[in-house]
Amino acid sequence: MSSNTLKLQNINKHYGKYKHALCNFTYEFTNGIYGLLGPNGAGKSTLMNIITDNLLPDKDGGKILWNSEETRLLKDKFRSRLGFMPQQQNLYESMSAHSFLNYIAALKCLDRTYAEREIPAIVERVELSDSIDKKMGGFSGGMKQRVLIATALLGDPDLIILDEPTAGLDPKQRVIIRNMVSDLGKDKIIIISTHIVSDIETIAKEILFIKEGHLIDSGTIPTLVEKVENAEKSLENLYMQYYGEVQK
Repeated sequence: MSSNTLKLQNINKHYGKYKHALCNFTYEFTNGIYGLLGPNGAGKSTLMNIITDNLLPDKDGGKILWNSEETRLLKDKFRSRLGFMPQQQNLYESMSAHSFLNYIAALKCLDRTYAEREIPAIVERVELSDSIDKKMGGFSGGMKQRVLIATALLGDPDLIILDEPTAGLDPKQRVIIRNMVSDLGKDKIIIISTHIVSDIETIAKEILFIKEGHLIDSGTIPTLVEKVENAEKSLENLYMQYYGEVQK
């Protein structure tokens, strides 16, 4: 089992002159599942898009290190070890899941023979084997999310970024996605952005709370819940303490 590290050092991002979306964000990730918690607009998606090189930080706005090397210098060598599931469901609904995954594999420059062998195994892993040749226009929201998770798994990446993977899903579908992600987290770094506490409280190695672009707290769940100010010590109550409400 390989051991990897992702270090964020003083990441800053401004939108325009006044909107400071990320403020000196610093953290080190190792193998395991991390929950990035915060309400909509907290800066979670901005952070994930910077990690995945879809968005540039400010000039002199910090460094991202993958196994002690700057990702901006590693370029494709880093991107080849990365799997990203964006928040939006940008799917070609006239395509089958199999065709779409072949298309994404080609964009990732994966060997065609390797991709044809890997895709059925990934589709089975995300429980879509029975629908692999069906057009995605007829898929439910949960099935579409599982297709997007499958795209993130192509190429067996060491770093997986999931931006709001359960957005818009009902509780049963969220449990399916959560259990699926839990099985992936043994030998990879997985970062999950969400505003739903129950999505990550049972599977995360560590939780990061982000508010208005600042990392306001982080740590293991047992350590964090001890900071709850009332008698009922839970991650949901800590979320309430920091943000004023729990989103479910």
